[in-house]
Amino acid sequence: MSCHASLLRRRKYPPRRRRTIPQDEMRVGQKNPITRRWAKRGTRPSAPRDQRTASAYLFGAICPKRGAGAALVMPRCDTHAMACHLAEISRNVAPGAHAVVLLDQAGWHMTPKLPIPHNITLMPLPPKAPELNPVENLWQFIRDNWLSNRIFQSYDDILDHACRAWRNIEAQPWRIMSIGMRQWAHGF
Repeated sequence: MSCHASLLRRRKYPPRRRRTIPQDEMRVGQKNPITRRWAKRGTRPSAPRDQRTASAYLFGAICPKRGAGAALVMPRCDTHAMACHLAEISRNVAPGAHAVVLLDQAGWHMTPKLPIPHNITLMPLPPKAPELNPVENLWQFIRDNWLSNRIFQSYDDILDHACRAWRNIEAQPWRIMSIGMRQWAHGF
């Protein structure tokens, strides 16, 4: 048992009051990756490519058990942006519940300068293991369906598309449950 799991038991957060919430961030910008496209056999579909470099970051967290999420679009990935995102997650945790936020070990996640709300415990995932974070799969779904193979006209256009993509996924709670549920993450 990890030290984080024993800490949760000592704080007396029973499993029915705990929510496992994976969290991650994704860059959205003018240099988006090109993804697969359907095309007639023997043809090569065209895909737009942009050489400009404006971008924003979509910070997202999901509760696969409830099919809910919390997100912010920020101009940078840093400690301040992460603190704002944790505050947003905290606001979305049910009263009396406690969120166990699964996250990678990026510098802005692990700094002692990061203020952590009282109803959140951070649980870092092992290094170099993005496959353990279900939000990585959610990012791939969002990119494939709403963000790839397009040219953004401006920074505001990037923000609009990132917000619209998150609202689209939030409107599909069954999809959040399907993509995000991991048995190992909900068993402690």
